[in-house]
Amino acid sequence: MHPGVQATFATNHGLITRAEALDLDVSPLDITHLVRTGQWAIVRRGVYAEAALWESLDEYAGRPLLRARAAVRKMRRTWVLSHDSAAHALGMSILKPDEPFVHITRPGFTGAWTEFGVKHHLARYLPEQVTAVDGLRVLDLARTAVDIARERGVEHGVVACDAAMRMGTPRAALVAAYEPMRSWRGVRSVRTAVELADPGAQNAHESLGRMLVTELGYGRPETQFPLMTAIGPVWCDIRIGCHMIELDGRITYLPPERGGIATRPVEDVVWDEKKRERLIRDEGLGVSRVYWEDYWGARRIEAKARLRADIEETIARFGTELPERLVRQAVEMRARWSA
Repeated sequence: MHPGVQATFATNHGLITRAEALDLDVSPLDITHLVRTGQWAIVRRGVYAEAALWESLDEYAGRPLLRARAAVRKMRRTWVLSHDSAAHALGMSILKPDEPFVHITRPGFTGAWTEFGVKHHLARYLPEQVTAVDGLRVLDLARTAVDIARERGVEHGVVACDAAMRMGTPRAALVAAYEPMRSWRGVRSVRTAVELADPGAQNAHESLGRMLVTELGYGRPETQFPLMTAIGPVWCDIRIGCHMIELDGRITYLPPERGGIATRPVEDVVWDEKKRERLIRDEGLGVSRVYWEDYWGARRIEAKARLRADIEETIARFGTELPERLVRQAVEMRARWSA
């Protein structure tokens, strides 16, 4: 095959268009053969990637971003990537949508339509809200976060706003991004998401966990609360009063080859969790555990009932106010670790 084919893949983030392949003497029959034999994958009509690259990408962000790149390569009008597509390019953690469209925005009066897997948005934006990421023009972190909140509601918005703040975007920038949207559909969800946003959430799990705890009505939860235990520092995911809430996910127990982050046998991971929970309780605090599955459907109702019962038990035993020594200790630990 013409060496220019591999050069095109190399210089276009693993993509080649049908027109480019034909210009390099790859015939239509060759293209059909490459696809049918599994050597090339169809990323979008008329745009291909090598199958090995496609198979190596995840469905959460890797493949959606390549689809966005493929869509962009077929477009002629002025555009910027926005919403989910911008988030993937920027490396923002977001919730996976029910409908994984490629999103582009063009200047104009607010409106949207979907065509061939691409959602086209007409919306005003400022030139300074556009940034370049690895050859792509995308809307920036603040605008992307509020666009997702406006498009898909508070839950998705909080996760996106948390991620933007975690990546260095101040709350004031989020407010500035939605200020021109006063009469736009969904702006109330944006305001709520920005108000609830907390950069202390380290991932989407912690964003959703904080929202779950907030719904219980005990006040605004605190993220990443530090404790100095008998064996060293411990950072609790969520604190409400004298009660700590630890968030667990399957990736904690799975090895990297199965999509997890565990580098030790699962029994060692579980045993350390048990010891960690005992150390927290030894400080005169209550502990609950929440799982990813607890956020959805009937499990959410059950999880809230369980958490409420656990928190009420903690209040009965230890009261509602954190001991002064733990407050001072937390201030000192945060100052030390942020220095």
